[in-house]
Amino acid sequence: MLIFGSISYLNLLPFQIFMKKYIKSTQVKQIIAYKKGVPSQINIDFKKNRIDAAFISSIKSKNEKCLNLGIAAKGAVYSVLAIQGKRAPDIESDTSNALAEILNIGGEIIIGDKALKYYLKNSNSRDFKDLSLEWFKKTSLPFVFARLCYKKNGKLIRKLAANFIKTEYKIPQYYLKKAAKNKNITPAELKWYLKQINYKLNHKELKSLKLFFKKRFRWQRQRFLSHAL
Repeated sequence: MLIFGSISYLNLLPFQIFMKKYIKSTQVKQIIAYKKGVPSQINIDFKKNRIDAAFISSIKSKNEKCLNLGIAAKGAVYSVLAIQGKRAPDIESDTSNALAEILNIGGEIIIGDKALKYYLKNSNSRDFKDLSLEWFKKTSLPFVFARLCYKKNGKLIRKLAANFIKTEYKIPQYYLKKAAKNKNITPAELKWYLKQINYKLNHKELKSLKLFFKKRFRWQRQRFLSHAL
């Protein structure tokens, strides 16, 4: 049995639809089960071996068995925001909270679908910053929010990833309209948003990931030294 961590964010909709179409054989269906959760909970379940594979937050993916498939954006992503005001981490996210700390950006951190809806309703406002865009301004690199990692059944996971990457996905109108309705946005807005997401992690994405780990280590070290004084 392979337990796959499932996150119901819109940025994973193409992969979720791909899984439904790709896993056709009864044999494969019988060995895959899903466990739902927000990113931070999926991270915990993965570390504690409660799930076998999932899109793990980048900050938690270091030293894990991961593939060059993930969730990345070059410039603005519109679904990871810091809203001006009192500093408040997002309880659903690990990577986005760490990114805000590295960038020294305060405010309330919101991610995922609620962040996207906030942007769509307040796109003319200047009361928020897009963390992916701020990273790009400083590094000229895309930011990697998550990677597909696994504990076992590596052959199956690698095959799924390879087929997803080489498949030109097209979301059927039925799924597009249903997902958009569930999130209270329009199908056009959903299609526009998904165009901002890159799933294949190439050289620049992997370079960015290494830089993120490096900057996170420096931030933690400086924080430790300042508290020790």
